[in-house]
Amino acid sequence: MSRVSLNLIAVTVFVFTLTSLLGPLVNLSPAVPAIATFSILSLATLDTLGWQGRGITLLLDWLASFSKEHRDRIAHHEAGHFLVAHQLGIPVTGYALNAWEAFRQGYPGSGSVQFDTQELEQELRQTALSAQLLNRYCTIWMAGIAAETLIYREVEGGSGDRQKLRGILTQLGFPAAECLQKERWAILQAKTLIQNHEREYKALVSAMKQKATVEECRQAMATNPPEIGAET
Repeated sequence: MSRVSLNLIAVTVFVFTLTSLLGPLVNLSPAVPAIATFSILSLATLDTLGWQGRGITLLLDWLASFSKEHRDRIAHHEAGHFLVAHQLGIPVTGYALNAWEAFRQGYPGSGSVQFDTQELEQELRQTALSAQLLNRYCTIWMAGIAAETLIYREVEGGSGDRQKLRGILTQLGFPAAECLQKERWAILQAKTLIQNHEREYKALVSAMKQKATVEECRQAMATNPPEIGAET
């Protein structure tokens, strides 16, 4: 069961306990909180089993969408993935900036950037992933976290990105300590790329907020190249 679902269940149990204690003071029938709690827990269970928690993600994302800061944070996070993938030569095939868009495209979470992973999947099937390709993808996966760190100084998203990176590294036989070291290295590399391409990054964020196509996003970056001497 997802962490969000578990948190919802914990809140539900707390509210049920509170209403059970305070209900008699306001003449509230004990059946009311019991029915409400049963309904919420049933929906959370069905959502987890049938939709892998996407229903709760959609609901929470819809509530959060009223916050401009939340929308801006997702745009900056996903633009980090997009820009770093572009700079490392991994084609971007699509993106989403909210849970509904991601759901329609068949991806979990509140946002996503889709890449052409054919080369990665082919090498993983052969269990002979080159160090160069692994480094490129690790840097791309950590680019959203790197972007949030640069813009907001703290990270709220990226748990799925960390799981993806650690899952691949574990599959390849990396011990836990090396997984953590690789994660930190990738975040640093992504930060450097975003900083060296700051103008392109800002143009990309603006284009993505306007729902530009992938090609229009590439053109926005192309028309805002880094200043001379900025790229190392």
